[in-house]
Amino acid sequence: MKKYILSIAVASLLYTKTEACAWSDPDHDYFNLFTQSIIKDKSYLPFLHNYSDRFYTNYKPSQIPDENIESWRKFFANQISYTETNYLVNKISLADLNDLKKGNPNNPFLKKLGSGFYTKYREAIDYLIEAKYLEPYMRINYVESPDSFYYRENESDKNATQLDYNKTISALTSLYNAARNPEIKQRYGYQLVRFNHYTRNFDAALEAFKKYVQHVSLKGAAYYMALDQLAGAQRGLQMGNEANWNFFQVFMKSKSRKESAFISMKLSDSASFNNIMKRAGTNEEKNMAYFLLGYEDFTNPIPMMEKMYEIDPNSEILKVMAARSINELERNYLPTYYYASKDSDKNLDKKNTATTEKTEIKKKELSFWQKIVLFFKNLFGGKKSDTTNEKDEQSKDELFENPDRIPTFVKNNAYYYSQDENQKDFLDDLEKFTSKTKEKSKDEYWQITDAYLKFLKKDYEGSSDILADIKTNNPEYLEEIKRMKVLNDIVSQPKIDADYEDHLMKDYAEYFVEKAPVKKDSTETNEYDYYGEAPSTADFLKDVLANRYFLQGEDGKSYLMNNKLSDLQYNPNSSLVKSVEEFYRKPNKTQFEQQIIAKNLDDVGNIDAFFANIYGDRAMRLADFDKAKSYYQKAQSFSGIPRENYEKYNPETGKYEKLVYNGENYDGYSNIPNLVFGHNVWESFQSSDAESMKAEDYTAFPFIKNKMNKLELADALVQLKKIGNGKDAKGSQANQLIGNILYNTSILGYYRQLFVMDVDNSNGGKYDFWNTKRENPYQYYYKNFTYTTFIEPDNFDLAINYYKKAFDRTADREQKARILFQMASAEQGKYYQYEAKNQANIDYSDPKWSEKNDTYEKQMGDLKNQKYRTYFTQLKSQFSNTETARELLGSCTYFDYFMKR
Repeated sequence: MKKYILSIAVASLLYTKTEACAWSDPDHDYFNLFTQSIIKDKSYLPFLHNYSDRFYTNYKPSQIPDENIESWRKFFANQISYTETNYLVNKISLADLNDLKKGNPNNPFLKKLGSGFYTKYREAIDYLIEAKYLEPYMRINYVESPDSFYYRENESDKNATQLDYNKTISALTSLYNAARNPEIKQRYGYQLVRFNHYTRNFDAALEAFKKYVQHVSLKGAAYYMALDQLAGAQRGLQMGNEANWNFFQVFMKSKSRKESAFISMKLSDSASFNNIMKRAGTNEEKNMAYFLLGYEDFTNPIPMMEKMYEIDPNSEILKVMAARSINELERNYLPTYYYASKDSDKNLDKKNTATTEKTEIKKKELSFWQKIVLFFKNLFGGKKSDTTNEKDEQSKDELFENPDRIPTFVKNNAYYYSQDENQKDFLDDLEKFTSKTKEKSKDEYWQITDAYLKFLKKDYEGSSDILADIKTNNPEYLEEIKRMKVLNDIVSQPKIDADYEDHLMKDYAEYFVEKAPVKKDSTETNEYDYYGEAPSTADFLKDVLANRYFLQGEDGKSYLMNNKLSDLQYNPNSSLVKSVEEFYRKPNKTQFEQQIIAKNLDDVGNIDAFFANIYGDRAMRLADFDKAKSYYQKAQSFSGIPRENYEKYNPETGKYEKLVYNGENYDGYSNIPNLVFGHNVWESFQSSDAESMKAEDYTAFPFIKNKMNKLELADALVQLKKIGNGKDAKGSQANQLIGNILYNTSILGYYRQLFVMDVDNSNGGKYDFWNTKRENPYQYYYKNFTYTTFIEPDNFDLAINYYKKAFDRTADREQKARILFQMASAEQGKYYQYEAKNQANIDYSDPKWSEKNDTYEKQMGDLKNQKYRTYFTQLKSQFSNTETARELLGSCTYFDYFMKR
């Protein structure tokens, strides 16, 4: 027998491992394209599929009808609505009912019913009066454990034992005997069973059910309410099998009590559902028992579904099982975000040949992860090809074709996915089952599910053909069909051009145009939603289009489908910024581009200045100071880096303080201190620049101001570069200052924030050494752009080259020693870059891990000494007797260690 991946226990493993955030929600990690809740019998809504709660909760409680209210409404000859009946039975006060009985009602609703309502329904109103009197006490006496830590401040302290037992039993018995209507009589019987249950008179409860409930030959709402209480009393008497069977009957027959009955079955008998299966006699009971067994152990649902199909292919609970199975497939096929794996870029310099070679690879030759990846075909279309001129048809289906590219949500859950290497079998078998069932069942639901499974298999034409033939008046079915037609249309489109964008706006605007937020009713609670709104069909389609644009080389449009213009400040890599700017300046935008994409060109002050500042920063990092100056001239109206609610920890106060631009601190353009040309006294990013940095002698360079904006800084560097062409001491010093600023604004420098659109040098992903050979880590689209940090790597050779000029043009040994140390620091940056790209990647499970890791570290150490300590070695061998070297020994422990080797 095949064993599929659909395991509740294993699913919980997925939940605990995929997200680091304490507030993560697995039910937000995929797109709900197939609406589970379109099942017709809404009483089964709690038993649809989710991971976050014990039962499915994404529905309104009012969707599940209460058979007790329906029964009362019928009793009142449907004179009042369901809502009014619920108000009368559950909400209206005891005093109001007593006023009605006295003939002078004050409640507006009771006045509307008229004075004859009590006369007509005297027994019913008298029963409701008694029931409302008892209701506050109708709970079991909870005996607190001495070790209990649960605080019950807001719970009522009333319970059934606070009523006089004999008087209550006598009153209810008298009312039962006096009642003439059988339904009202049975309701008094229900109260007798319930009262005995809650006072722990379990034997009396059993007797009361037999004498006062069963004796009345009715099996409506009151009967099953009483049966529920009987089962509770049986559980109290340790009659597990009997209790379980009666809870099972309540589960079958009740609409609003299925959830509580299911829990009670679990509590009553450890072998609950297997025992029920043995006892089931009728087809209805067997069908329901198969459902409960399949629901409880969702590892292999299809065999149970086959048994249910044989009994009744029109069964509503069979649709519930199908909905749960489809939902599980959605979670595997449609994650809300695809991550590239940590090692996924190893072979990306080679042309991706997975598509053409896949058919030539024998299955037995594939690794486990290759099999998994080949299974996970992505609906979006693919990853961006390294070959710029590939045809659309070739790039259309490349996402996850590369066996080295394993999504994080798979890699982090090896156990989960190792349950079955051939997961695709489940989709195939479910499709076979659905195709068979749709031929027997009269419900269009099965045609819809068949179309959806074909959609998951990327048979968009087959899916569309099925949808076109469905004839139904069910509004929920019609909505699902409409959505699926849109999905098939858009997902099957290989290229998005202007004509297709016009089609999107003409026919599908509702999925892309944002609706105004719905105002909450004043009575609604404004609870905080930790997870945000669940991903929608519109979100999915947005991702599809983002991926299409990405494949087409329209990075700017791809980016703006999921991100704001202002987000570029977090990862301002040049090629993406250029593409976004090209879209911004594009004339004659389509309606789709104007209303859907361009709306994300949010407020960054002056947009032209925003782009110019980014370009100027990049030019500075590349030491192209003339170009930087020309950009900064266009950026003078830059209004500062927008950081809403930004806070930074202040070690002096021990508090987080909100960033406030006071006109003197760095704002992304202005207020850069001349210490940026200085050198480290010690390496401490948390300390003030006055503590960490020391100024050089700027006397010969009056254009270096105490504080500068970026235009002034670029101008100063242009002048220094000219002076640096000189062969004298001043030329040497100019080159040293240029080398300093290039190092100080690198990933290792105190002012590393200046040219990467950041507000300060506090640590974060922006200052990690990126471990990829590629220029861009975004492989499929730019969704969650700020989650993946990427800045183009520093070119430390630029600083080193200026330092070399400075070193060669000075005769001062102290200055030479200082320059060599700065060169050695930049050289360390080159080593860190190399190290990050050449990780050991030794499996911890390898029994020789320690040995292999030691070998790796020795190799890296040897390499460091041979290639990346050139200037340390020179400083040690030629300038160790300088005052500068002695000072460095006291302030740099690393240099001290090296000198003593």
